Amino acid sequence: MQSVVDMKKKLYKSKALYIMISLPIIYFLTFHYAPMVGNLMAFQDYSIVKGFFKSPWAGFKYFGQFIGDPYFWKVFRNTLLINLYSLLFFFPSSIIFALLLNELRLQLFKRFIQTVTYVPHFLSVVVVAGMLVNFLSIDGLINSLIKWIGGEAQTFLSMPQWFRTIFISSEIWQGMGWNSIIYLAALTSIDPQLYEAATMDGASRWRKMLHITLPGISTVVTIMLLLTLGHMLSVGFEKIILLYSGPTYETADVIQTFIYRRGLIDSDFSFAAAVGIFQSVIAFALVVSANQFAKKISGTKLF
Repeated sequence: MQSVVDMKKKLYKSKALYIMISLPIIYFLTFHYAPMVGNLMAFQDYSIVKGFFKSPWAGFKYFGQFIGDPYFWKVFRNTLLINLYSLLFFFPSSIIFALLLNELRLQLFKRFIQTVTYVPHFLSVVVVAGMLVNFLSIDGLINSLIKWIGGEAQTFLSMPQWFRTIFISSEIWQGMGWNSIIYLAALTSIDPQLYEAATMDGASRWRKMLHITLPGISTVVTIMLLLTLGHMLSVGFEKIILLYSGPTYETADVIQTFIYRRGLIDSDFSFAAAVGIFQSVIAFALVVSANQFAKKISGTKLF
């Protein structure tokens, strides 16, 4: 009986903390878990009138439809390629930037660079897409520079071969500085005595970076890589929707835009839900596989 009374007292004393933690719990339950009921649509001939619980069951009918749809595999390939390019160029850009920033000794200049590179993160996707459209238009900044050096103006946003380059470049510009914060924080945990010992041994700054700095943040890099692999089939489709057009569908159309058109525009909810589940299953498999691989190679894992 006494223990129950003590527990009530502790709960009463910590009520403010429980109220604070209830807000994110309510958010996740409302916007992340409750919508999972919608996954039922993938196994039904869903009807808005009949709802989730009265629509007739269709089994794996819609899974078979998109697996047999050659256009789906085209958008699957586009999604995979964009994410692979992002992994090759965007992911290491934040690490390299953090390492270079860490080597700066003039603190005022360092803070200035940080501020300048953080600002693009706070721009909305619509603003960034508008800037890209203006810069890459026939009379835009990029084409003006090309014509100034004697080249010919190009309609970049209507050329399929340029879309991935434009998308990944804009992602690097917008996210490189902000993502580097994690690695800069990890750098502060490295023991300064290691650098002092390396200096006494005559190690150059490059050697210090290679043998002290990189191993010091390797755990964080591994964790961030695993989290990135979890989004391998997810792309910032808001920017793609704002930038792509008919001529660039060949390289710009991805799974999310495909789901958007089939689910919302064509009202084929069951088909879109089936594609969404397939995407989630593949992403889960990638994370589990990468986690096991990282555990064997470096001993670092997420779970």
